[in-house]
Amino acid sequence: MTTVLMIGSAPMAIEVAGWPRQGFDRILAINNAHLLRPDWDFAIYPWDFAPERCPVAVAGQRVITETDFVPAQNALGGFVYAGATMAFTSGYWALNALRPRVIAAFGCDMQYGPGQTHFYGRGTADPLRHDITLRNLEAKSARLMVLAAMQGCAMVNLSSGPSRLIFPQAQRNSLGAVRPLPFCPELAAKAQKCEAELGYDTPSGRYWEELERFDVAELDALDQLWLNAAQMDWLETA
Repeated sequence: MTTVLMIGSAPMAIEVAGWPRQGFDRILAINNAHLLRPDWDFAIYPWDFAPERCPVAVAGQRVITETDFVPAQNALGGFVYAGATMAFTSGYWALNALRPRVIAAFGCDMQYGPGQTHFYGRGTADPLRHDITLRNLEAKSARLMVLAAMQGCAMVNLSSGPSRLIFPQAQRNSLGAVRPLPFCPELAAKAQKCEAELGYDTPSGRYWEELERFDVAELDALDQLWLNAAQMDWLETA
């Protein structure tokens, strides 16, 4: 069963350059993170990524573009429900394409303070942009975590600081023992039913061309459902 290391671009992501490969079956580098590990297996970036920053694959490596991740994202609900930023898109691609046992995120925390925002300096805080799909980052991470758990995959965070991801934190040396957190199946089923009824699928992935279709209040309520499904409070009344 596969353990995937998913690397983002937070300042601490530079630490992965010194990590041993042992314990990770696949390395998935998001955007500029391919610069940190020449032994990456998959490098993923969006359609508007700067051409001069694009990774070049050698034997045994594969570049993942919208041709790959749009259908993968659509298979798991689509960008409107999943959250259209690369940390989530990469997680859904890995979940769909690799069927892993563990996806361990590092440097994907979506925290942006003053000064250096990315390992390479200052960059754009993409997850914080005004976007109908990114109104509640914690809820989007909850959805990914619950859908992963449905496949038997544990989503964990190897970062130790503040994070917009609600994944449980884990240590590199404990990944062999991690398991998906329990979730509320009734609330998750209710959220999926709500998604199906809303019908906010965008096969092209270009949801921004169809914004008039989407109701903000409905999406906010859906986000809350996913958060409630993932959080442990429901166990106290079960």
